[in-house]
Amino acid sequence: MGLSLDALAVLDAIERRGSFAAAALELDRVPSAITYTVRRLEDELDVLLFDRRGHRARFTPAGRTLLDEGRRLLVAAGEIERRVHRVATGWETQLRIAVDTLIPLSRVWPLVAAFYAECVARDAMHTQLRISREVLGGAWDALAEGRADLVLGAPGDAPPGGGYRMRMLAEMTSVFAVAPGHPLAAAVGPLSESKIARHRGVVAADTSRQLAPRSLGTLSGQETLTVPDLEAKLAAQVAGLGCGFLPYPLAADAVASGRLVVRSVEVPRPPGRVHLAWRAQRPGKALAWWIDAITRADWRFLALTALPSAAAPLARGRGAKTASTASRPARSRG
Repeated sequence: MGLSLDALAVLDAIERRGSFAAAALELDRVPSAITYTVRRLEDELDVLLFDRRGHRARFTPAGRTLLDEGRRLLVAAGEIERRVHRVATGWETQLRIAVDTLIPLSRVWPLVAAFYAECVARDAMHTQLRISREVLGGAWDALAEGRADLVLGAPGDAPPGGGYRMRMLAEMTSVFAVAPGHPLAAAVGPLSESKIARHRGVVAADTSRQLAPRSLGTLSGQETLTVPDLEAKLAAQVAGLGCGFLPYPLAADAVASGRLVVRSVEVPRPPGRVHLAWRAQRPGKALAWWIDAITRADWRFLALTALPSAAAPLARGRGAKTASTASRPARSRG
């Protein structure tokens, strides 16, 4: 027999129930079968697992070690069984979602809660979620390099080579913003690039590992302060540490409260498209659920604009058509 999951389950039952007889009741066996399993295991391992002196058998140190390690094996074996079941039923064992910092995580948590509820309803609650944060081209890089199965908020064009599916969530407007005390806040007229270049720019570092980093919108010769993400970029500009373009949905509260001033520029940044994207292959049930849930969610906040003439456009998250990069490339954010 040797070491088997059945023998480990017997040891587990003995410890939890307190006796061989109680373990036999739980496992629906006769007491002699429990005794035989334990003695056979001791013979196979050539160790004593129980100290039988006294009126109740107790685990020896070797027996306790086998019990502790054996319980880990029982847990692992149970997880393998569940994974096999999920593969057979079409539910992935893990789903990796990369979320660009354009998307507040507060918009993601309700989807996570709804997914868990769906998993419970469908007996798929062990599908593991792994959520990561990416900046600029990092979301596309995560998809291209296999670090993510789905990216939410991927900006601009997909990487060359095709093989992606995408749905546009919105066209996002960016504004050039500075703190009220920044020298550019009081500058006269639309700001030229030469005037902007004389002041420190705040840039968010692209998290791409293999793909070429996306343009950060910096100007030739401009001093820069590089920060880890868009939220840090916003905070740095509010603190007066530099200037730069910000997605208006991210900057809107700071602008409304007077912590940032929006300045017109001679060369404005055109609206950029924000996408949901995944690999062009048949999705498992968990990925299909997320694609559908994100498509049906309301992403109109991404299309918020500070320009009166552009106040009407809404995000096209609901009912958006799916595009394949092999046949319909996306336009760049600019």
